[in-house]
Amino acid sequence: MANSTHPEKTFITQTGQVLLWPLATLYDGITRFRNHLYNVGYQKSLAFTPFIISVGNLSVGGTGKTPMIEYLASWLTEASYRTAMLSRGYGRKTRGVRLATSEDTAETLGDEPYQFYLKYRQQSVAVAVAEERVLGVPEIMHHYPETQVILLDDAYQHRAIARDLNLLLTRYSRPFYQDWVLPAGRLRESRAGAKRADAVIVTKCPDDLPPAQQETMIQNIRKYTNAETPVFFTGIRYAAPQPVFPDTPKHEQTVAFSGIAHPELFQQYVRQHFLTKECITFADHHRYTEKDIKNLSEHARKEPGQVCFMTTEKDMVKMINGPLTEQWKALPLFYLPMQTYFLQNEAAFQSWVVRQIPTSTQS
Repeated sequence: MANSTHPEKTFITQTGQVLLWPLATLYDGITRFRNHLYNVGYQKSLAFTPFIISVGNLSVGGTGKTPMIEYLASWLTEASYRTAMLSRGYGRKTRGVRLATSEDTAETLGDEPYQFYLKYRQQSVAVAVAEERVLGVPEIMHHYPETQVILLDDAYQHRAIARDLNLLLTRYSRPFYQDWVLPAGRLRESRAGAKRADAVIVTKCPDDLPPAQQETMIQNIRKYTNAETPVFFTGIRYAAPQPVFPDTPKHEQTVAFSGIAHPELFQQYVRQHFLTKECITFADHHRYTEKDIKNLSEHARKEPGQVCFMTTEKDMVKMINGPLTEQWKALPLFYLPMQTYFLQNEAAFQSWVVRQIPTSTQS
């Protein structure tokens, strides 16, 4: 087998990290000081009556927070907990606290909250967005006073709200203990921040991750967490492609495109399961334009025979309503539903969470 290491690339990466190290040190100092203010009580975290579960990470994007939030919402709802979800609503065009309704779109809520609302509105899971999430919790409780559990999306660094469970997600292909603080790496705060985690969940793992490798990762993780902090391993599964719009013709050949952080797993799955002519990558949270749709159509016309388009669930929610919906309808467009699953110990994870929830909340 040919050696896949690229010395020149490694040298450039290492050189770049050295040059960025002074900025990373400054950034690290600022985040450590901010955390210190909360740790010593100078900055206060407000506590609320509902049981608060925070789902977040140390790194910038791409760890699978949305499918984990969806997993928790599905399971907690099935377990008869009245559940709500609160997000900052990144990328939305609205301001302030907003409770999701049938009038909303991805532009008014943000991509992930709108995806969440579409999936769980029939199960009466409340969805809210707020830049100042500490203002969002009272709004949820005012309109949905029966709420027992609130899921905080991407809130590991948002310490203004006290949480009852702090779930730290880290991506298998780039665990936090092998990363560095911005801008030298991708960490929002130092590895020491893992100490606040009540559990660590390694996400996007291969299905056949060997137990020995899991144990090695656990040992590396526990260099930064408390000794008793549980560690779980999860993967991603894709369901059968679904048409974005009704009566969409399915063609044998596929052009895939996405605007997500770290699209490698999506692209790998599409290439393995469909006759894929091309994979086109847009930036995370990309706002598609009329020009983008035109360019996609031109890509399709370059291919011999008929093709359909495959995208992600997160991208799909930006297409189903809005000013460009009619243009999207002109394309044979499909999306891949995605869900997270535990490689093992799912029942242990659920039991562990339930044990943390006070009996008074469960009643």
